[in-house]
Amino acid sequence: MANLFPLATAILFLSVTCPHLSRAAYPIGVNYGTVADNLPPPSQVAAFLKSKTTIDRVKLFDANPDILRAFAGTGIAVTVTVGNGDIISLSKLTAAQSWVAANILPFYPQTLINRIAVGNEILATSDKTLIARLLPAMKALHSALQLAKVTNIQVTTPHSLGILSSSEPPSTGRFRRGYDRAIFAPILDFHRQTKSAFMVNPYPYFGFSAKTLNYALFKPNAGIFDAATGINYTNMFDAQMDAVYSAMKKVGYEDVEIAVGETGWPSVGDPNQPGVNMENAVSYNGNLVRHVNSGKGTPLMPNRKFETYVFALFNENLKPSTSERNFGLFKPDLTPVYDVGILRNEPEEMGTWFSMT
Repeated sequence: MANLFPLATAILFLSVTCPHLSRAAYPIGVNYGTVADNLPPPSQVAAFLKSKTTIDRVKLFDANPDILRAFAGTGIAVTVTVGNGDIISLSKLTAAQSWVAANILPFYPQTLINRIAVGNEILATSDKTLIARLLPAMKALHSALQLAKVTNIQVTTPHSLGILSSSEPPSTGRFRRGYDRAIFAPILDFHRQTKSAFMVNPYPYFGFSAKTLNYALFKPNAGIFDAATGINYTNMFDAQMDAVYSAMKKVGYEDVEIAVGETGWPSVGDPNQPGVNMENAVSYNGNLVRHVNSGKGTPLMPNRKFETYVFALFNENLKPSTSERNFGLFKPDLTPVYDVGILRNEPEEMGTWFSMT
């Protein structure tokens, strides 16, 4: 992990000498989950992120008004989420207008709301009614924003990689049959028309085996060869992203921007999870930040930067399993579980992380 030291040094230097540049140059955000009973008040969280970190965007799993108020005036971009249970009703324009009036307009533009995520991983629910109403709800919310003269809030929906029927090697990536033309082509067309991002949640954590652990963690490995393209993939994140790109290309929408809604690695797991520990969390998230910020993109999408939201901001103590409770970059008292180069002006707080590199 010593190769991450230059990243931390560069981020710290940029933050001290040119803070506005540093906040704009690194498209790294965090998922601000609240499944816990010991988190600090939102106003404290907003002040902490603004003053102590280079994070310039957060993604919420709801449209919590206290959190939206707390981020007013911070310049930190906020993605709000429509609950899965609200999608069917919001497929009608009048309901979408009411939702926007209640959840966006009271806070915007003082709070820099930049995106509405409509539901979360809807395809994974296998609820055919919900799936059928997803795009109509996205369109209705977009129309409601336009009618309210709000033109710079994107509408999207996050997808798990379960949307793919094939992903290895990446050139074989394709959407699930029956959904490719009926569901994904229209969704991607909406993104193209509205210039918004197709959001996916790639998690090498859920795809690794003992044999592919280094491949998942961006550590040195022999790689996995894709004979169709002649590309040797040396990390699973690139492979997963390129599988999504290949699926998009097969339906004619490879030009649509991609955003990473969630990705991460827990720092503590149960005894039967040998790949889950602090060292691997530092390796995955640290290398992820470095990789995304490098601007190298992926083999099939060279020189592209992906807006990327690490999961998660906090360890959340009410999650059901040990690993789920330990995805956080920070403890509830705002001290870092570890740092991956997002703290600024606080070199003493990096001590724990540096000692591990």
